[in-house]
Amino acid sequence: MDSIITKYRSNCMFCGKPVTSQHHFLFGRGVRNLAEEDGIKGPVCDECHTTGRVIDRIHDNVMAEKMSKIIGQLAWEKRKVAEGVTEDEAREAFRKRYGGSWL
Repeated sequence: MDSIITKYRSNCMFCGKPVTSQHHFLFGRGVRNLAEEDGIKGPVCDECHTTGRVIDRIHDNVMAEKMSKIIGQLAWEKRKVAEGVTEDEAREAFRKRYGGSWL
């Protein structure tokens, strides 16, 4: 599925460089494949994703990883609300699908 985070695909969503990878906003504990199915991903360059300094990249940066999961969950819940469920129903559906909540 295409990204539900952004419709722009050719530039890194953090620095604007050309895209070399996709960041799955939800990862770990076996949820990466679900994130792929649900489009909870976005275009990134390798430097912002995994190879830059820890302070400048998503992975191995505790705060960036936590924010990534929060953003992914909010985007998923927003989509569910747009489909007609309540915010509480969307939150509960997220918990069931992903095994927890980051909010």
